[in-house]
Amino acid sequence: MASVDVGVGLLGYGTVGSAVSRMLAESGDEIERATGHRLTVVRALVREPARERGFAPGDGVLTDDFAQLRDDPRVDVVAEVMGGLEPAGGYVRELLRAGKPVVSANKQLVAREGAELFALASDAGVQLRFEASVCAAVPVVKVLRESLVAENVHRILGIVNGTTNFVLSRMERGGTYAEALAEAQALGFAEADPADDVSGADAAAKMAILATVAFGSRVLLDDVECRGIESVEPAHVSAAAGFGMAVKLIGIATFAGAAVDVRVQPAFVEQGHPLAGVEGSSNAVVLQGDAIREVTLGGPGAGGIETASAVVADLVSVVGTSGTGFLQNDACWRELPRLDPSGWRAPFYVHLDVADQPGVLAHAATTFAEHGVSIARLVQQLEPGRAALDLVLHDAMIGAVEAALDELAGSPEVLGRPFLAPVIAA
Repeated sequence: MASVDVGVGLLGYGTVGSAVSRMLAESGDEIERATGHRLTVVRALVREPARERGFAPGDGVLTDDFAQLRDDPRVDVVAEVMGGLEPAGGYVRELLRAGKPVVSANKQLVAREGAELFALASDAGVQLRFEASVCAAVPVVKVLRESLVAENVHRILGIVNGTTNFVLSRMERGGTYAEALAEAQALGFAEADPADDVSGADAAAKMAILATVAFGSRVLLDDVECRGIESVEPAHVSAAAGFGMAVKLIGIATFAGAAVDVRVQPAFVEQGHPLAGVEGSSNAVVLQGDAIREVTLGGPGAGGIETASAVVADLVSVVGTSGTGFLQNDACWRELPRLDPSGWRAPFYVHLDVADQPGVLAHAATTFAEHGVSIARLVQQLEPGRAALDLVLHDAMIGAVEAALDELAGSPEVLGRPFLAPVIAA
């Protein structure tokens, strides 16, 4: 069978874009043997076409004029790897209206504008794919949208941000949050401005995408309860180790009682759980459903070649299913209410710094009991004039736990704001 030439357009030719170009060039024979198609980059939109590139494209490929890419009849499919909401969003909308399928690695764009973009793709009869927007080389979107299309996935647990996982993994070996973050920046695992990562915002966007795909109902970024790792201290990491757990920034998406809850926050993960052993900048996602019970996917979640791998896989999928109607519709087919955030349940870890005086522990236990919360485990660390209480609570509604902590925080014997994290059981 004769090979079919497929022209690829790139929005952006930085680290990821050049890696996509290199991968298509160096793996072109393998892709052609498997699919019968030869994918070649024919246009790439950049700010400075004359600038030298690590992997130089062919002559005439680079342009700073979007119209040249959009209107080029050789461009059959486009990969958006420039990031940001604009101008990337405007370009993607124009391409979809023009009938060109798009592959995007842009989590913020997919999370914030997915409804409009999928509507445009559906109207034009083309695909919008976005594997690389979540966990780079870890194919979790493909598994959810294709392999598990008939499965009732009801819970997702994920380490979906490599920067925060590196920082917390480093803290396990000793050192403060600031020291671990500085090392991550020095090694290139964290940006100079790491705010989106350490605040949980990056993970929240990814979890909004995964929940939308898994539950078939639009989850907006504002629907995600989010707390980052800035308040994690060495004492919390040490307490986790003492309880046989590890501190991780975990995304949790739950479909229960015909409602959806999505949140990102530091969690204490029991050592027997698949996520407890995820080290460094790696990502991992656990999918739970009726038939599959539990499936874990893991691997590198960031990096130029890793992200490019997911982009190329999506490009190949688009080409292989073009004209079939496959995945042209939005993943959303229903509207599910949000679970009352205060009604979300889990076991919890609590850290309290208190004055070392009689009755303090009894007061804490009584306060929790008055809110219907019971203590499963307690460790007390004594220091001159004060004590650190590390508690593991039985399963409870987070609203009740937070109400008890608000009451305790107002007590003069409680020193500083309590630290709260859910416990993920093995």
